[in-house]
Amino acid sequence: MDANVTIYHNPRCSKSRQTLQLLRERGIEPEIIEYLKTPPDEATLGRILKQLGLSAHELTRTGESLYKELGLDQHPPSDMRMLRVLVENPKLIERPIVVTPQGAAIGRPPEKILKLL
Repeated sequence: MDANVTIYHNPRCSKSRQTLQLLRERGIEPEIIEYLKTPPDEATLGRILKQLGLSAHELTRTGESLYKELGLDQHPPSDMRMLRVLVENPKLIERPIVVTPQGAAIGRPPEKILKLL
């Protein structure tokens, strides 16, 4: 395992699997965090957002039915509240996220992570 690289991974997601494969093809065995089973806490997700240069809203999967079920499409919460919503509902977190000492990137498309390697 390359302790310097972490992927927040959903094995059921094709982009997440492709991103993990891309890392492995480059000889990197990242720490794999299946974020649906082990969601990041608020502090960790806040650090990741800062590394990504995104707001909590920008990291949110707004197309998920859960987004509408929670009424977030009608009444978008503040960014701090949205951060809590993401921690409580990790299914809404965009994936995959790769974190390295050089920064973080969302693997959509998977090639976006190459700038970190």
